[in-house]
Amino acid sequence: MSDTTIWTVILLLGIGTFVIRFSFLGLIGTRPMPPLLLRLLRYTPVAVLPGLVAPLVLWPAATGGTPDPARLCAAAVAMAVGLWTRSVLPAVITGFATLYLGLWLTGAF
Repeated sequence: MSDTTIWTVILLLGIGTFVIRFSFLGLIGTRPMPPLLLRLLRYTPVAVLPGLVAPLVLWPAATGGTPDPARLCAAAVAMAVGLWTRSVLPAVITGFATLYLGLWLTGAF
């Protein structure tokens, strides 16, 4: 690829990103949102976080893409604590602690 092509793609992606965000925030940002939409937006972090974490648990780059017991156990503990406390922070902290403990016990850390 030439430098011109790369910069053209970067510029077009930047414009596209701006238009998508402006259409939501700039055009309707001053109007009250419908209650149904507000209720649905509350579920966005709940949907995004597992989507970011699942590939790191099931296909971790550190193990060449094969799942290992330390990561699976940490994910299970984090999910259990999250369901029990209904809070993200304790789930993340216990997940980190379980992951590092599991890696230390298996000798991978």
